[in-house]
Amino acid sequence: MKKMHLHALAACLLIVCAIVLPGCVKDRGMKRTTVFVPVLKTTAEVRDAIKSDVPEDVSQPGKIYLYGKYIFLNELGKGVHIIDNSNPAAPVNKAFIHIPGNEDIAVKGNILYADCFTDLMAIDISNPEAVKLQSFVHNIFPERQYIFGYDMGANNVVTKWEARDTVMEIEVADGQGIWRNGNFYSPYYYVTDNMMYLASSFNGAKSDAVTMPNGKGGSMARFALMNNYLYTVSWSKLNVVNVTNSSAPEWNKTVDLANWGIETIFPFKEKLFIGSQMGMYIYDVSNPEAPVKQGTFEHVRTCDPVIADDDYAYVTLHAGTRCGENFNQLDVVDIKNLDAPQHVKTYPLTNPHGLSKDGNLLFICDGEDGLKVFNASNVTSIQQLAKIDMAPTYDVICYNGIAIVSAKDGLYQYDYSNSSNIRLLSKIVLKQQ
Repeated sequence: MKKMHLHALAACLLIVCAIVLPGCVKDRGMKRTTVFVPVLKTTAEVRDAIKSDVPEDVSQPGKIYLYGKYIFLNELGKGVHIIDNSNPAAPVNKAFIHIPGNEDIAVKGNILYADCFTDLMAIDISNPEAVKLQSFVHNIFPERQYIFGYDMGANNVVTKWEARDTVMEIEVADGQGIWRNGNFYSPYYYVTDNMMYLASSFNGAKSDAVTMPNGKGGSMARFALMNNYLYTVSWSKLNVVNVTNSSAPEWNKTVDLANWGIETIFPFKEKLFIGSQMGMYIYDVSNPEAPVKQGTFEHVRTCDPVIADDDYAYVTLHAGTRCGENFNQLDVVDIKNLDAPQHVKTYPLTNPHGLSKDGNLLFICDGEDGLKVFNASNVTSIQQLAKIDMAPTYDVICYNGIAIVSAKDGLYQYDYSNSSNIRLLSKIVLKQQ
């Protein structure tokens, strides 16, 4: 009899718990959501499809590279726009090259180098309207095997993601929440293995661009060409690629940078200036096959592109990213002694990203504060000359009196031949999403 009373009491307690304290038992419910499913092609199919296609609207611009009369503009994760910039006041979108997973580009002679997830592509662009894949280096970027946590496998490439609405069942464990009247109450965020959320990326003057000998990339670049070598950086590695035979690049070695959070690379006079979340690192490449670390400038943990001239390096630090910290500034660093770089001065900014320098003129993309132009003739007293209000800016390349600016709403070109009267030449408007 006593045992029966105990069983009855236990049953009553369970009923009370289920009614009064619903969070203490497991529950199940349905949740309507959107999943993104990868569309796969084989690597052979992707390589066969690397050729000129009809021009496409620019939607998510990434890195910029100038070579000859052309602007090569990365469409984030999709490929490269080829833009004829013979007349900067009227650029012409000539063609589009489909390269899934593309983020970085560089040009040497008639060859465009571009990443395609894990591989490096060498593409003949002697006729931009009929480009041809010449060769590739397999698995030089092994960390790119995963996209949004999805493993593509050995011979597959994710060409795009298809959004699908679906209803899924979620089991709620003890203490994690409860379904009530069709709504889920919980401090936790549930996802399924194949659920992905795609972040939007930002992320009339005469031009002699056709005489540009080696091309020019932006300060946000992770590819750098110097002499007959292509240097590429990833999270913690520096790849050395011999491009003496430009159409058949040879991957010589990978250097462990012994630092993580590598962001950018800038080449200048047999030196590589590497920007990371922890500081700026200077590598000597007088022996191009064997980069040697020469100097370091450390700073707080934050993102930093870097450029340099003969005497100084210019480093922008910005907050609001995965890099952490809340610093928005320009640091000027004395590099006359490359073995021991010295901090000169810090200038506060709004949210600086890419930067470029032409003579004493320093251009900085200051996020939502637009494009800013400074007189940097005296690094201890840099003076702002102009502020151009525009959509949030990302990167800038200056050459021969023309500033090419990548912004959230388009690709701008400005004539700065008269620094007291900087004027807009043209704008390629982004396709509305």
